[in-house]
Amino acid sequence: MKLIENPFLGVGLNDVSLAEIPMPSVDATAPRKLLERCPAAGPTPLVALGSFAGAGSVFVKDERDRMGLGSFKALGAAYVIACEAAAGRAAGQTFVCASAGNHGLSVAAGAQAFKAKAVIYLSRTVPEAFAERLRARGAEVRRVDGSYEESMGAAAKAAVVEGFKLLSDSSWPGYTEYPFRLMEGYLAMAAEAAEAMAEPPTHIFLQAGVGGLAAACAAYFRKVWGDGPKIIVVEPEAAPALKDCIAAGKFVTAAGPESCMGRLDCKEASLIALNGLARDASAFMTITEEESVAALPLLADVGLQTTPSGGAGLAGLMGLAPLGPEARVLCIVSEGPEG
Repeated sequence: MKLIENPFLGVGLNDVSLAEIPMPSVDATAPRKLLERCPAAGPTPLVALGSFAGAGSVFVKDERDRMGLGSFKALGAAYVIACEAAAGRAAGQTFVCASAGNHGLSVAAGAQAFKAKAVIYLSRTVPEAFAERLRARGAEVRRVDGSYEESMGAAAKAAVVEGFKLLSDSSWPGYTEYPFRLMEGYLAMAAEAAEAMAEPPTHIFLQAGVGGLAAACAAYFRKVWGDGPKIIVVEPEAAPALKDCIAAGKFVTAAGPESCMGRLDCKEASLIALNGLARDASAFMTITEEESVAALPLLADVGLQTTPSGGAGLAGLMGLAPLGPEARVLCIVSEGPEG
């Protein structure tokens, strides 16, 4: 475990590459209104664990059955496609993306619901069982014999060559509209968690890949709870995309081997997420492969079976020195055990 405090807290990065990049949305009203119209929607539980991992009380937002899709990602891409449908731009359209897991499922579900099509690029490390789940929702699956970053490049090329709409959960210069909206969808989860907490937490642990979940939640939690909570962003040691940017004081690309935390194994941060987290996160930490896996039996013992990616926030809590009996901790289990 490695942790660095954020020297840019409350200010953000002064990086020219971020000058035209928006901050994350903090308006949960629009996604919640759309959710009210969805038969599969409903708030996910906030599980109270009591004293756990050296903290006085731990609360877990359990996203393992969000809208029947198995992860918080159900709130993202499907919300973007719903917004496109409301504007008359979804039916007959083909949305394309790369996915390490649940983002693709959200694209497929949104396309299926709004009479659109989905093409999903998967890297070699994504299990075939997940590809079958995508096909069951009507998506066309295309394999890339390479890394997640290479599957992102293939999806972007297909968008240009074949006239598809690229729906990425990351953002970069010139590509911010869809990822901004996608992160706004995650605010429904953050709002539910805030409303279910009787008192503000003292600590919040948020796992991050490209950073969309962490940045959306951090921005919203700062809006409702101010400077009180310490917000810690947790990444794989093999993919410290956000931590490396904060250490460098500018956008950089991380390097490392493939991680067992597949949904978090991202070497380049989303610029919207980096922009927000540089302002809102108190600290950034990494966890090893062994630390992520070691947390899983303890989570299963309390009824929170998940994957190394889904439990990474709690693994971060477990990796620190005990926070003590006064600590009230909020974490997210972001996906079910199937990933």
